Amino acid sequence: MTIARHFAMATNATVNDRFVQLLLESLGDGVFTLDADGRINSWNPSMERITGYPAKEAIGRSCGLLRFNHCFRKRCPTGPHECGIYTSGKMEAVECFLRHKDGHSVPVIKNARVIRETDDSIIGIVEAVTDLTELEKARTKMAEASFRLGELYQFNNIIGKSHPMQQVFAAIRAAAASEATVLIQGESGTGKELVAGAIHYDSDRKHHPLITVNCSALTESLLESELFGHVRGAFTGALRDRIGRFEEANAGTIFLDEIGEISPLIQLKLLRVIEERCVERVGDSTRRETDIRIITATNQDLFELVRSGVFREDLYYRLKVFPIPLPPLRKRKEDIPLLVDHFIERFNRKTAKQINGVAPSVMRIFMDYEWHGNVRELENAIEHAFVLCHADRIDLFDIPVEIRQLNYDARRRPYRRTSVHPSGRILDRDSLVQLLSECHWNKAEVARRVGLSRAAIWKYMKKWDIPLKK
Repeated sequence: MTIARHFAMATNATVNDRFVQLLLESLGDGVFTLDADGRINSWNPSMERITGYPAKEAIGRSCGLLRFNHCFRKRCPTGPHECGIYTSGKMEAVECFLRHKDGHSVPVIKNARVIRETDDSIIGIVEAVTDLTELEKARTKMAEASFRLGELYQFNNIIGKSHPMQQVFAAIRAAAASEATVLIQGESGTGKELVAGAIHYDSDRKHHPLITVNCSALTESLLESELFGHVRGAFTGALRDRIGRFEEANAGTIFLDEIGEISPLIQLKLLRVIEERCVERVGDSTRRETDIRIITATNQDLFELVRSGVFREDLYYRLKVFPIPLPPLRKRKEDIPLLVDHFIERFNRKTAKQINGVAPSVMRIFMDYEWHGNVRELENAIEHAFVLCHADRIDLFDIPVEIRQLNYDARRRPYRRTSVHPSGRILDRDSLVQLLSECHWNKAEVARRVGLSRAAIWKYMKKWDIPLKK
């Protein structure tokens, strides 16, 4: 007796084999059956469409012709009775691939069940196959869209989707298309060097050098020699001629970071370079022409330095022909999740770890923290967490203690019933209930998370009428 016949009898005594046959033929999913010896004895039209095998070619053969790549965590066995279906009685839905008649792989979901007689003897097996080809195409499109989204929000390694960052990207493109002197202004850690690099590598000078000089790292005499070069005997220790950074950057770009730190002498010589496009080495009167693009950056208010007489006004206006202000991270917090994902991906590659993200409690702290060190501080926090984290995601105690023990601004969170624990974090009834729920009402775990004693948690629960268990 066929499986279809048994199915018909078990379902309804009045339902005939023809109805069951029509039912199988109308299904969008592929369905086929095997006899007790593991040979295919029925094959619906959807199986023909999914596999390319017509019924006349499939019937009488084993399901091994489909070469499923994943059955019971392994490939198809060499013989039907070695298959795990005979011992387990079923195979729950599993994503795998079958081999189409023409040789390509088809993504599918496969289910299987053993059909038995009343005496528990095996009649055969029924298997269902759902074609995932369209879903796989949709997944591919989503992945491509995600990649394009990443390209949109990442401009030469500068990450951001917020409106302030889109303005920065627009300014970078405008600056790259011109030869104007650029002044990048922003707090420490906002990515001023990245912006300078983006301008250079998006410009016509990208095939020539980008020379970077940190003006705050050198004394006046060393900086003068570094920028302009020197000739032999110009000063004690000048044993040979040395080319300066301006000459090295010829046809390319020179990036002068921390420009607000340079002395009046260097300011004057820089002004001459900008106006005349020539440099003179220390101890030499020869003028050497140089074709350079000048980009400067500072974390100071240069206009205030001008007003106080520390910085030359004429140089200031020469440098800020095209200013680009960089927003601090606290002014573009919607970029934080994007940055966190970016740094996790980077450190996963660097450390060979497989961290998938951060806990919700960590992300809440990241979104509330002021980030005075900006993107650099966030990057350092993620790197710190990678040292401590041994799970698949970064948790509260993996991040630096100074970030973990942040002080919430009560004015932004106007709770009526609050208390402050020793770390300075505001603890209120709602947040305590949420923590208890997250920790499955384990008071000791809640105490560890907030840095309090277990007895203190009990006191707060009693004070705010929180039940001991839910």
